[in-house]
Amino acid sequence: MAYFSETRHDLLDGVAREFLHLTPSGRRLIAIEGADAIRATRFADDLASALEAQGQPVARRSLGDVDEATLRAETIAPFRAGALDGAGDADTVLVVDGRRLLNEKVRGIWHFTVWVLAGEELPHAGVNVIVDATLESAPKRFFYDYCALPPSVGELR
Repeated sequence: MAYFSETRHDLLDGVAREFLHLTPSGRRLIAIEGADAIRATRFADDLASALEAQGQPVARRSLGDVDEATLRAETIAPFRAGALDGAGDADTVLVVDGRRLLNEKVRGIWHFTVWVLAGEELPHAGVNVIVDATLESAPKRFFYDYCALPPSVGELR
């Protein structure tokens, strides 16, 4: 695993353990998104490393701005079929970052989702974990009261 501050390591380890507790085996999919794509990509890279450190086979993709049809045809279908490069093991975790991965039309694809905050934006309303990465060396798990928000808050167009 790459070098992380103790705080970042502990957060990544905790998120990885939570995911593995909820979805311990099989072909599993994690989507990571945020308003700041660079921070989301770094978090996805680091989470993939944390999962590998816990003995999980991991495939990693950074998709950029992707539409539903392309996502399903070029990433999800080949992964589920075991045909995606680097994802041959039946227990592979695919960690993906990009834009519009958490939109309503594709939200149900993922076994686990993460929104990476960087500043004062509202978090996405339909994710498993929110991480405040404003200070990347010391990210924090962020909890938000969604009662007053519609599920599309944070959805990117």
